[in-house]
Amino acid sequence: MEIPTKLIAFGDSGIFGWGDSDGGGWVQRLRRHWMPRENAPVLYNLGVRGDGLERLSARFQTEFKARGELRRQSPQGLIIGVGLNDAARIGRRDGRQQLDPAAFLFGMEQLLAKAKKLAPVFVIGLTPVNEAQMPFAQCLWYLNQDINYYNRLLEEACLGADVPFLNLWNGISSEIKSVPHIWFDSLCSDGIHCNSLGHQWIFEQVSCWPELLLWAGLPPEGACTIY
Repeated sequence: MEIPTKLIAFGDSGIFGWGDSDGGGWVQRLRRHWMPRENAPVLYNLGVRGDGLERLSARFQTEFKARGELRRQSPQGLIIGVGLNDAARIGRRDGRQQLDPAAFLFGMEQLLAKAKKLAPVFVIGLTPVNEAQMPFAQCLWYLNQDINYYNRLLEEACLGADVPFLNLWNGISSEIKSVPHIWFDSLCSDGIHCNSLGHQWIFEQVSCWPELLLWAGLPPEGACTIY
């Protein structure tokens, strides 16, 4: 019996697929895309709405090891998508962030070091928000300047750990004009979560990610783009 390769996706509502009423999220779209392909990886979605780095770090090792499918087997790879909730400011636009940037970078470095001992790791970058819809839930301000900064911290941690990083957005400021207006059509009314269009776009980027396809033993599928 051939044991299938298993890929685990950890993260927040972006991994979970919240907002995609058509396809269930980009992870689900990727799972369905790979299912008919012989020897393609089996994909587990372990996204949890509202998760930040600390909560993900607390659960990831136990949940990872529980997805081996067969006795004494472990998954062969994992994707991490986290950071958006850590960047959010609490209570007011200039309030403190849910996780301080220095703590976020240190925590991400620690997580990647532990994760690499288990399996090859891939990290998904952050996407911009529509600031005109803030605050979220009457208490959280997601700001593109902060998201851009945390995205760069993710990239820095991945570079230091020699982990593939898929950058989805080259944000440069908190100005609305720094985010292509077409992206707002890819967001839910809350201004944060991707809708079906957004998840489809992320799926297209992930499905042609060269490093991921090389790991999966699958042929190239085109070129990725970023906003």
